[in-house]
Amino acid sequence: MPFFTIMSVTGVVLGTMALVVVLSVFNGFGHAIREVVADTTGDLKVMNGRIFEDYEEKVDLLEASPLVAAAAPSAFGMVMLQTDNRPIVPQVQGIDVDKERQIVPLDDYIRYGDLDELDDDSLLISSGIANTLRLRVGDEVELYTPLMIQRLNQNEVLLPRLMRVAAVFETGFTKVDENTIITTLRSMQDLYGLGEGVHALKVKLVEGVDAEKAARELQELFEPPFRVSTWLESNADYLAIIEFEKRMMFFILLIIVLVASFSIATSLFTSVVKKTREIGLFSSMGATSRQIIACFCLQGFSVGVVGTGIGFALSFALLSARETIIDAIFRVIGGREQTMQFYFFSELPVHYNASDLIVIAVLTISIATLAGLVPSIKAGLLKPVEALRSE
Repeated sequence: MPFFTIMSVTGVVLGTMALVVVLSVFNGFGHAIREVVADTTGDLKVMNGRIFEDYEEKVDLLEASPLVAAAAPSAFGMVMLQTDNRPIVPQVQGIDVDKERQIVPLDDYIRYGDLDELDDDSLLISSGIANTLRLRVGDEVELYTPLMIQRLNQNEVLLPRLMRVAAVFETGFTKVDENTIITTLRSMQDLYGLGEGVHALKVKLVEGVDAEKAARELQELFEPPFRVSTWLESNADYLAIIEFEKRMMFFILLIIVLVASFSIATSLFTSVVKKTREIGLFSSMGATSRQIIACFCLQGFSVGVVGTGIGFALSFALLSARETIIDAIFRVIGGREQTMQFYFFSELPVHYNASDLIVIAVLTISIATLAGLVPSIKAGLLKPVEALRSE
């Protein structure tokens, strides 16, 4: 009997561990994306799909709102960066450093160099670009922009812009760190021929303000085609994929718990067979069928509680040592960089969702309890006389 009980508990433990670990990791990706996008791009974005020049008035309008902590202009695009005949095509973003600091913790992201060294003749490069091109602070690079083609069509020759690396930054978000450079807003306007225009305004909300509600209220300050959008809208597709994967993995891994329920049922069936005479004795002493059924259901419930408790404890221990375990796995099978690039993070994020943990606990305990229902009914239906005669 102890062997069957141990196997039943082990099945519940493994099922619980699989559910807690997988759902916590997927929650971690979603939570990490929310945090890093808000940190690197702000809570809201104001755009009209075109270039607009009166951005200072709109910044003042936004900052006058009690919902807004700060607003900053931004221009963005693609350029070709080259050094020693090694080209790369990164995303480029032009910022007003002083205002951007109120939106994004730029100083916290600087790994080498000094943010205060950024001027119109220099740029910030992400750690991925620095590693790819083997660039260091102080090195010079050439920037080629789409404006060069436009001027060439007008029989004008625009030479590449020679710029110095002022600093190297790293946010921890692979999507940004692999392929991004930052210039001053004035430099970006020159590179793209924007004049005094910008592409968007970044908005940081007062702490505690709901982004979607604020977007609806701030939208009333702007006429079409201007649109106020949240970070969630900009990354809705990716977050939806993670949520879909999470739900599918939940149902797939729930099968482990269902398989464990058969072990519980088998264990209790064995218990009924071996304790037939004891069941008959209880019945002859006045125990009702409901009491006998409740007794065996309680065994299934106990297996579920113990297995769930141990499963939670082992899951938390496993996740706390996840980086050590992952490093060991990737040393054997390889593919760490590709995996991290797909999920956009250099480390495996984890976030515990109380509602998910409650659902896992309730489901596993319920399934374990129900697994003991059939054998318990069999035990409750035994006739005392026949049970006492059993060998």
